[in-house]
Amino acid sequence: MPLHEIEEQAPERVLLVSVDTGEFDAEVSLAELAELTATAGAEVVGTATQKKEAPDKATCLGSGRAQEIALQCEAEDIDLVIMDRELSPTQLRNLEEIFPCRVIDRTALILDIFAGRARSAEGRLQVELAQLQYRLPRLAGQGTALSRLGGGIGTRGPGETQLESDRRHIRRRIGAIREQLAKVESQRKLRRDRRRKDGIPTVAIVGYTNAGKSTLLNRLTDAGVLAENKLFATLDPTARALRLPDGREIMLVDTVGFVRRLPHQLVQAFHSTLEEAVGADVILNICDASSPHAAEHLQVTGDLLNELGCGDTPVLQVMNKCDLVPDLAEQIDRRCLYISAATGASIPELLQAVALALPPDRRKVKLLLPFSKGALAEQCRREGSVEHEEYVPAGLSMTVTLGARLLNETAEYVVE
Repeated sequence: MPLHEIEEQAPERVLLVSVDTGEFDAEVSLAELAELTATAGAEVVGTATQKKEAPDKATCLGSGRAQEIALQCEAEDIDLVIMDRELSPTQLRNLEEIFPCRVIDRTALILDIFAGRARSAEGRLQVELAQLQYRLPRLAGQGTALSRLGGGIGTRGPGETQLESDRRHIRRRIGAIREQLAKVESQRKLRRDRRRKDGIPTVAIVGYTNAGKSTLLNRLTDAGVLAENKLFATLDPTARALRLPDGREIMLVDTVGFVRRLPHQLVQAFHSTLEEAVGADVILNICDASSPHAAEHLQVTGDLLNELGCGDTPVLQVMNKCDLVPDLAEQIDRRCLYISAATGASIPELLQAVALALPPDRRKVKLLLPFSKGALAEQCRREGSVEHEEYVPAGLSMTVTLGARLLNETAEYVVE
């Protein structure tokens, strides 16, 4: 068939289902699930909720409610049901038998989005590792489910052949991926150690997904990173150099966004990436100030940072997209910085706050550099903050604020 005659495949019709046990705000979580589903390229046709004290061990939903939803799926021609929690292998298998369509859970949806967004070799390996760890305990009894896999959400990534393979094969693949990631992680650690040795501080940009982290990185460094109004637009970390107002050079690192109940498989798989935040000297927790759930987003990120072991690292709470908040003056919290990465509003104040939060490893000194040390003088101008300089008979007299590395290199030329 000629290409022009091939119709574009219609998006999957999806029903979102939530079991409200009171442990989290089911309505807010369903709204986020709808946004995740749209990011994955599907159409949300409707939602269904059931209040229960605890999820049913066999089907998550009550059996009567499950039958009602099955009839709804038939009536509305639903292609896929997405459950707003992680299902056990038994629950997933039983629901596949009750419903006339495929069933996935929140974790599988997020993993699918990551599979579609990963660009670097490391990112793809990390996503595959997370998917395999998720699918391994769900292999048993998936014969009927696999026969219905014809593409769509939840099927991207390692692929059908690996799903059908035995546990031993998948465990071997998991072991091979871990070995490859360990090599990448050791290279990343070498780069971090080198930066530390060179006295270059690291500032990590973290935060809820779609808070504007990549837009901020682009604003500060002209990094050219993809910045879309979509969840999880950035999966691969990007590091760029930035000079602060006090002359210090820092390394600014963009990281993967967080989300409510981020699957633990992803936290494990992306641990080496997230270590950029763990090893940072300062963390910028970026939040979308225009979101009605901004406070909760800050809390989710804070909890994940604590889980990663960042409790002792200075964290600046940064409210972004302030240009979209009409009554901002009434909402200002003095513990937060308010900026707009899109318009550049209050970016100088942000940089000043970063400089103040960094460890005080800089000192003002007066140097007398011999004429033969022109290259060192140029380094001081480039990496330091020069207050005064003049040529005298003995060489170049310079009053300059320098970081730890240059203080060491210029120690013999300090006169004051």
